[in-house]
Amino acid sequence: MCGRYATTTNPGRLAVELDAIDETGSENDSRGGGFENYNVAPTNRVLTVVERHEHDHPDDDPTLRIRRMRWGLIPVWTKAAEPGVPVKGKPLFNARADKATTTASFRDAVKYRRCLVPMDGWYEWLTEPDPIGGAKGKAVKHPYFMANADGSLLYMAGLWSVWRDRSVRDSEPLLSCTILTTDAVGDLTRIHDRMPLPMPREHWDAWLDPDHPAPAELLETPSADAVSGIVARPVSPLVNSVKNNGPELLAEAPGAGGGEKAGQISLL
Repeated sequence: MCGRYATTTNPGRLAVELDAIDETGSENDSRGGGFENYNVAPTNRVLTVVERHEHDHPDDDPTLRIRRMRWGLIPVWTKAAEPGVPVKGKPLFNARADKATTTASFRDAVKYRRCLVPMDGWYEWLTEPDPIGGAKGKAVKHPYFMANADGSLLYMAGLWSVWRDRSVRDSEPLLSCTILTTDAVGDLTRIHDRMPLPMPREHWDAWLDPDHPAPAELLETPSADAVSGIVARPVSPLVNSVKNNGPELLAEAPGAGGGEKAGQISLL
């Protein structure tokens, strides 16, 4: 399960670092606050990395592109509620990696529309005893933030879709995406039994290839070594509300449970 995450990535800078084309223009995120979003939630517009051919030159080599998409995949066959607007349904913001190839909403995207979702880290909630003298036996959900210990970006495997209202001529395309999840590994299982599926850089070419299906092994649960650089730390309960959005959400909350001295839990 990955229902909240944080990203402070400047799309222009990311495009330079990845030698990609920035197709976000001057578009801000859905909250209108620029590119930083410390409390990304489903239906927000988020950064993705795709590899596509130039529309007018399909025979040229594909290039990396930075795009914004709605977080919550809208299958191409979704009906329109009104002209140009898809019917609202359960937001498909996560897809199980082990079932995506056979699930109707995702199986077409698994073949030819795969992406990366860059993030600083993601949040999960752990139910623990109340450390502030609450009623005996009372349990409280404490938020944790999982991120690379060195502060580097995480790139999670995702799928994307292009929805159009077929009844409207020249309908504007609506891009949407979902984040693949897999079984948690190592000590991360103490926080949650699921986690986003990280995609190592050495597999990007195969994962993003728009012309060929991805090798099946890229959808498998990673080894514990693959997430050895990730640590978890308890953070401010401000993240519990999507109305809160700022760097204070990542403030360490060392009293929120059984972390190590520095408030971090090594995932391995």
